[in-house]
Amino acid sequence: QVHVVESGGGSVQAGGSLVLSCAASGDISAAYCMGWFRQAPGKEREGVAASYTGMDRIYYTDSVKGRVTASKDKAKNTLYLQINNLDPEDTGIYYCAAEPRCTTVTPIQALRGPLYRYWGQGTQVTVSS
Repeated sequence: QVHVVESGGGSVQAGGSLVLSCAASGDISAAYCMGWFRQAPGKEREGVAASYTGMDRIYYTDSVKGRVTASKDKAKNTLYLQINNLDPEDTGIYYCAAEPRCTTVTPIQALRGPLYRYWGQGTQVTVSS
């Protein structure tokens, strides 16, 4: 069993920055995946960034490249997500997910929800213009 907890959401002015944190705990192997997803009002959930520790890689969805940086603290099983130059279209609920048994995975798989068995409750990000 794995427990996932997000933190760091809030209300921000457009152009600002935000750092979200995701901590996973429980039965996690040396090769695991963690991902950040978001769901804007009225839209489908989309992958934002994902970490695959098996190959020490981080993947980003094309729409956020250049504005988003994910970083991880392996010792704490924590994945951070920094979003710069926030836009009102970044508003939504940001979810973190973890898959503790993550073998060979492609970037596309890592950024898709079905890979992950464990999800956090989500943290709201609201960007005002």
